[in-house]
Amino acid sequence: MSKTPEPDHIAALREAVRLSPENAPLRQALADALLACGLCSAAVTEYRAALNLAPQNQSLKFGLARAFNSDGKRSEALVILEDLAQSSAAPARALVLYARLLAGAGEVEQAVQQYRRGVEKDPAAADTEFAGRLGIRIDPRPASERSDEMADFDDDDTVEVVEGKLRQSWDEGDQTAEAEIERPKITFADVGGMESLKEEIRLKIIHPLSHADMYTAYGKAIGGGILMYGPPGCGKTHLARATAGEVKAGFIAVGIHDVLEMWIGNSERNLHQLFQQARQNAPCVLFFDEVDALGASRTDMKTSAGRHLINQFLSELDGVKASNEGVLILGATNAPWHLDSAFRRPGRFDRILFVPPPDEAARESVLRLQLQGKPQEDPDLAAVARKCDGFSGADLKAVVDLAIESKLREAMKTGVPSPIRSKDLLQAVSQQKATTREWFATAKNYALYSNQGGVYDDILKYLKLK
Repeated sequence: MSKTPEPDHIAALREAVRLSPENAPLRQALADALLACGLCSAAVTEYRAALNLAPQNQSLKFGLARAFNSDGKRSEALVILEDLAQSSAAPARALVLYARLLAGAGEVEQAVQQYRRGVEKDPAAADTEFAGRLGIRIDPRPASERSDEMADFDDDDTVEVVEGKLRQSWDEGDQTAEAEIERPKITFADVGGMESLKEEIRLKIIHPLSHADMYTAYGKAIGGGILMYGPPGCGKTHLARATAGEVKAGFIAVGIHDVLEMWIGNSERNLHQLFQQARQNAPCVLFFDEVDALGASRTDMKTSAGRHLINQFLSELDGVKASNEGVLILGATNAPWHLDSAFRRPGRFDRILFVPPPDEAARESVLRLQLQGKPQEDPDLAAVARKCDGFSGADLKAVVDLAIESKLREAMKTGVPSPIRSKDLLQAVSQQKATTREWFATAKNYALYSNQGGVYDDILKYLKLK
């Protein structure tokens, strides 16, 4: 395939560079022309060659950053622009481009600062569409004539500046999209094993609803929180759904994406609306998966944004402005040591339950549940369960899936489907490793050396270290 000839003006510039290879401005002109024609990789090459001749030329650095950005290499562009932004003589357009890339990386605070620097240096560098997305506009008057910092924002925006970040205000009237309320049909009968955990949940959640008069007589509120922790894949989410199904309550599953937003203030509002929705639909189970992502230890945080969210979370758990009567709060985490200690105070997540990998009897139950409705020939599930020490519920599902895949391959060759037998399951067990071992390696260290108050004693008991 013949190479597409370059435009005449670029060919002429190339010839000029060939005759004068040490001429940095000439190389920059060639690089600029290549970039304008969309030849990004070639432009990068020429900008680099020019920078070898003039290493401190900021215009060349900005050109190289533009070429990288146009070529989809955002990280390389960010490194160059970060270096440029440290100079007071940085080109205004370089600061605006830097702001764009920072905003794309979620660094809104820095994006606002760099955009304002760029436009104050040269108003012609303004990008009104981008500024609108940031929620700012630059007042064209000199700084000495501005009445206050809020002049930087549109009149119809309701915002405030907090530590240089934008906080959008919200009140009780604000409405966000409501989460879906499930009505789970599964109950504890569909959960293999976990009898001690089920009993704890019955005491804390189910009995208060089914024997409300008795609990009222003792002044015991209906509601509260339970935190479940343990290795991934051991049924924490399944157990939470079954809890809602057991009491015929609504079920709202909350993930990180349902709460966190780029703008400060919106995350707290989203969390408040989720609690409000649960209160309006009581009895309701509000389930926070990976709760440590929303309630990480405040001592580990470098900015106040996360602290605001945690304070909001604690306030909602306490029912400061609205009663949580009938709201049953379940949290699940694989890393309880990253959760802020304030969440474990009585009245919040006041029951902390370790969800271990299923024991032998529970493994047999899980296998039986997983094989329901599938063709089988009386497999010895007890024998299979004995071979699965340390397997999580997810690992056991993988064993059944591997056995089914093996039978499908066999059926494709013979044209006749055959039932699953013990040997098929045992063969699948040999191919699957227990995924919980890595978690216990980490958890063991916390249980041995960071176990103030005996929070992780259940881990030590499971590992037979206590």
